[in-house]
Amino acid sequence: MSVIDHSKIRELEHRNFRNDDFWKEIPGWSSVTRGEFADHKWQMKNSIRKVEQVEKILGPKLAKEHYQDILAGQKITPMNIRITPYIFALIDWSDPLNDPLRKQFLPMGSQFIKDHPYYKSDSLSEDEDSPVPMLTHRYPDKALFLPTTICPVYCSYCTRSRIIGGSTESIEKETYGANQKKWDDVFAYLQTKPMIEDIVISGGDAYMLTPKQILYIGQNLLKIPHIRRIRLATKGIAIFPQKILTDDDWFGAVKEIHKLGKAFGKQVVIHTHFSSPREITKWSQMAMDRIFQSGIIVRNQAVLQSGVNNHVDEMVLLTRQVGFMNVQPYYVYLHDMVPGCEHFRTTLREGVELEKAVRGTTAGFNTPTFVCDLPGGGGKRHVASYEYYDEENGISVWKAPHVKPGEFFTYFDPIHKLSPDAQERWKDAATQKAMIDEALKKVK
Repeated sequence: MSVIDHSKIRELEHRNFRNDDFWKEIPGWSSVTRGEFADHKWQMKNSIRKVEQVEKILGPKLAKEHYQDILAGQKITPMNIRITPYIFALIDWSDPLNDPLRKQFLPMGSQFIKDHPYYKSDSLSEDEDSPVPMLTHRYPDKALFLPTTICPVYCSYCTRSRIIGGSTESIEKETYGANQKKWDDVFAYLQTKPMIEDIVISGGDAYMLTPKQILYIGQNLLKIPHIRRIRLATKGIAIFPQKILTDDDWFGAVKEIHKLGKAFGKQVVIHTHFSSPREITKWSQMAMDRIFQSGIIVRNQAVLQSGVNNHVDEMVLLTRQVGFMNVQPYYVYLHDMVPGCEHFRTTLREGVELEKAVRGTTAGFNTPTFVCDLPGGGGKRHVASYEYYDEENGISVWKAPHVKPGEFFTYFDPIHKLSPDAQERWKDAATQKAMIDEALKKVK
């Protein structure tokens, strides 16, 4: 019986998982054994946190102009550097300028574009919809719990860069860590809101909670009678799969909460964040195998990013590959209008066309929904559900009737992707207002 070589068949490319000692191509880690690289403690200890480490670890593999570009990026970016060796070693250092992983986690000064005139540090108005610290309550039956602002990596495109990633040369932040008193205030609020059934535990990142903290939060939430679903949100599986494989205490705590949830007839699932097929290796598959064998459901939420995953082939491959690992594709977000991210953003039209292209390439339940999380707190809306779209000037108008009845929300395409004439119009504040008013008139 012959064996099919998946690597030779394009349609089966999603079944290929890189399994070589890729980190040994990094001069500073050339002697690191597979056992060392597999250890979550080694990964955390050797995470890249300063530009000087980049130069030291890469040595001659880092071109001088790229090093200077990274230094320039640190003067602009709203996020500090924190990259696991796993991700750092997967970057193509022969062409870092165009590498999708470098773009996401290690900003270069040359990539930045002036922010859109209507950007906001809290684009989604999470703080405005926060009844108590660390909690956003926008939807009637769902709340977002942010118990920490610490992450195992800091993504350049983070929607919460106002509080995550530490203060930088361009922004001062009020970050926070674990605070049991404030957590208890959150639980007390939730007990008074019988409509709430669904809690997302994010931040920051649930990966950075200790096993005791996972148990404390999970047990307190599950004991609230009306809460039926808990989602642990973590980028971790995508950028640090070794923790799932070797941190038995942390994963044991997650399994314990999952088991308790089942005993109560409630759901405890994980939401993770693969945005590029380049993040996926055999380590990813092994981590997912362990989670799947424990009976825990994992869903994926990606962010649509120019130069990372806004090509049909990349998005189809990502969708199929996470599905093959038993991760259910859930959402693909249009990029939020937050500072320092204009170069990542796509037009609304790109999002609509990408979903058209992806839909039908695999089963419907394994096809992500492309959404726009509306600026101003309108919540997530399907990319094709806008009320009006002035594509020439990059202005879309939306409603969210069950979230904020009677309100209108606007989302804007990146100006640099518009026609030269439209770009000229956006240079004048009065013309900007007139264009937006005209768009709003179309739906009022």
